[in-house]
Amino acid sequence: MLNQKKLELAYRRYSKNFVDGIKFEDIEEDYKDSQNEITTIVDLNSLEKDHILLIDLDSIASYYLSKWKKDVLVNGENNTEDFKKIMIIVFHQCMVQDLYKIRYPKMIVEYSFRDVIATLIHFTMFGWEKEEKILFDFIVEHFGGRLMDANNWNKHTWFLLELYLQYRNKTIVGTNKNLYIAVREHFQEANLEFGLIPEDLGIYTEVLEHWATPQLDEIKTLIDKMTVFHSNLASELGESIEFGDYGYGFYPYEILFLIHVRKKIGLPVPNHFDDFLMNTPEAKMVIGDSEPYPEWDPLLRQIDNFYRKNYPKYIPNKHGELFQ
Repeated sequence: MLNQKKLELAYRRYSKNFVDGIKFEDIEEDYKDSQNEITTIVDLNSLEKDHILLIDLDSIASYYLSKWKKDVLVNGENNTEDFKKIMIIVFHQCMVQDLYKIRYPKMIVEYSFRDVIATLIHFTMFGWEKEEKILFDFIVEHFGGRLMDANNWNKHTWFLLELYLQYRNKTIVGTNKNLYIAVREHFQEANLEFGLIPEDLGIYTEVLEHWATPQLDEIKTLIDKMTVFHSNLASELGESIEFGDYGYGFYPYEILFLIHVRKKIGLPVPNHFDDFLMNTPEAKMVIGDSEPYPEWDPLLRQIDNFYRKNYPKYIPNKHGELFQ
């Protein structure tokens, strides 16, 4: 049963974290430090130190996460521009990391499986098909390896990936049904780590079986169950692995993606929600059918230009200009 008071208290802590906890001024200072470092490496064309550019991408992502939270949670604005920049940076973290797989084979990646799948489904929601395809190809090529470690416990991430595969009529390890089970078996046979992959998806299994139902009442019931599941775990802020983080704990993007794909194929969706989670500022962000690309972050532009110039095998070089 959902404890409403506990949920609302957790949300207050979630919002205040970007006022009293992680102060925007501190994150902005880190961004400026990265600016000096990036500019020096780029100006000197320091190939021996260019891995630092990859590390600095994380500081840029943190900067835009804080800007987004400040705009949406603190100032009450409906601004998706900084949020979109976070997703673009995750994309470039993947693209740059690919260059170091031989030079630094044990280098710790700066992103998670959850981050990349969240980026993939948001590219889909934004209508950025070119970048979506490039990222999906990257996921498939490296799936289960060090650059795409899919030994991941987040049930909603497996739900999102399977729903994406069914929506796009694609497969991974030969299937788009009961994907987490197929991946567990595939990894076990290939002597890859699989112990963190969930043994069941709970409510998400039921949703995956019926997500394309033409019945509005049925999908509304399923969404209500998803909302309760998410809300209960968000209530455990700082403790729950699934939704207890301060980044996206109260951003129900798994539900929003379900609504998006149903709309896209002409199926009915609820037009309003009465629960707390689906009425948070992040949940209420307006994402259009074809979102314009945001203005490039100048530091990201420097990094992208550097890798395009120095590394012919840099994946974006194969696809021309991106995100414009």
